[in-house]
Amino acid sequence: MSIPIALATPLAERAFISALDLFKVGIGPSSSHTVGPLRAARAFVDGLGDRLEQVASVECVLFGSLGSTGVGHGTPGAVLAGLSGLSVETVTRDDVERVVADADRGMLRLGGTHPLALTPTVAAVPGTLRATGPSEPAAPDGSWLRFAPRELKPRHPNALTLTARDASGAVLADETYYSVGGGFVERDGDEGGAAGEITVPFRFDTADELLRLCREHGLSIAQLARANEAAVRGEAATSAALRAIARAMDDCIDAGLSSTGILPGGLRVPRRAAAMAENLRALDAKAERDCSLEWLQAYAIAVNEENAAGGRVVTAPTNGAAGIIPAVMRHALDVIRVPDPDAAREEFLLVAAVVGGLIKSNASISGAEAGCQGEVGSAASMAAAGFVHLLGGSNEQIENAAEIAMEHSLGLTCDPVAGLVQMPCIERNAIGAGKAVAAARMAMHGDGTHLISFDTVVQTMRQTGDDMSRKYKETSEGGLAVNYVEC
Repeated sequence: MSIPIALATPLAERAFISALDLFKVGIGPSSSHTVGPLRAARAFVDGLGDRLEQVASVECVLFGSLGSTGVGHGTPGAVLAGLSGLSVETVTRDDVERVVADADRGMLRLGGTHPLALTPTVAAVPGTLRATGPSEPAAPDGSWLRFAPRELKPRHPNALTLTARDASGAVLADETYYSVGGGFVERDGDEGGAAGEITVPFRFDTADELLRLCREHGLSIAQLARANEAAVRGEAATSAALRAIARAMDDCIDAGLSSTGILPGGLRVPRRAAAMAENLRALDAKAERDCSLEWLQAYAIAVNEENAAGGRVVTAPTNGAAGIIPAVMRHALDVIRVPDPDAAREEFLLVAAVVGGLIKSNASISGAEAGCQGEVGSAASMAAAGFVHLLGGSNEQIENAAEIAMEHSLGLTCDPVAGLVQMPCIERNAIGAGKAVAAARMAMHGDGTHLISFDTVVQTMRQTGDDMSRKYKETSEGGLAVNYVEC
């Protein structure tokens, strides 16, 4: 029996969070600083409707954390991609490079069709649009883009305002968006969004409520989660979507394991996953020792190197922590004999998503809001839960594993060097994956009975994030970000 505590009012409106909300295919390097701003900019353009042709200029202001580390996280390029009418689901690294190159020349095709002249920010401030340069560039007067790292909006640290004007300077549209982590975007004036409109058979706000529902209906967490997902889009569509997510995760691992070279951004961080894989294949051929945990690390590093390079990744639940769940899922299938690997991947993702939904609803998955405990900690907790399910663990053991992984991530800071999702982020995913496996194995040696509940740990994570200094929350103003000195 665990000891629960009462949950405070959550930061986000409680609503059903689907596995396909948490797991989304996008591009690197950041779900909150790349994927979210791209979505916001695309929504802004779509909202212009028949006013699109009247637009003579656009302006963007990046506030708070977006202003601090937006350069290193590729935020300006993502905004340009969204303004150009590109979507997260299909955009490529080449697409972003193309629209940035056009902006270098002072050109933008709003919505992909309407030509606009831009003040070429890059010409005045080198590196403003790419993942290079200082963490707080100052845009020149008249630029379409302004960084405001010291201006904070009360709703969330990741805020951006987009404004469209006509030839007379009159405002056609002015919207403020919040990239709240994991690629989720909220807009001023849409408080709570569509919360409560989706009807699912099993509603729960805490892990204690989840476990009670499972006991009452004789269901595993995976079965309950599948019933909720099927109520939204049907059984066949749910299965197909989950398998597509799993394939995208595996493709990202494989791409990272076969890619070499130097990551972009100026730190000259070398890719390591491919060399690790080559060494591990040689060791496996000799069969002298078990290399499964080293492969786990290679998988995680491979994904996050792809993310750092701006490649296609699955937000899980964020891009900064995108390597943990794919790595643990592949590791699980490496070490467990399952009759149907595709079905096992679906169930792993369903269980992981339930845990991630609880964390997002009751705390945060945003590094700018909670530090890296909200990103890597959440991913480790989700992965541990999925692994226990595939190991045949009970619902209570799943909750215990999720609790262990999150408990031992409390206080983890977000301090990316130079604002790039590289150091310490890439290695941190490998360590987070190992933590998830360790938590799962530990939980399997118990019966699910423990003194500190998952709900208690999630609430503690939220409180810790609230108390954490802003400089340790994705601003690159503290920790390794300021103590690292490039030789």
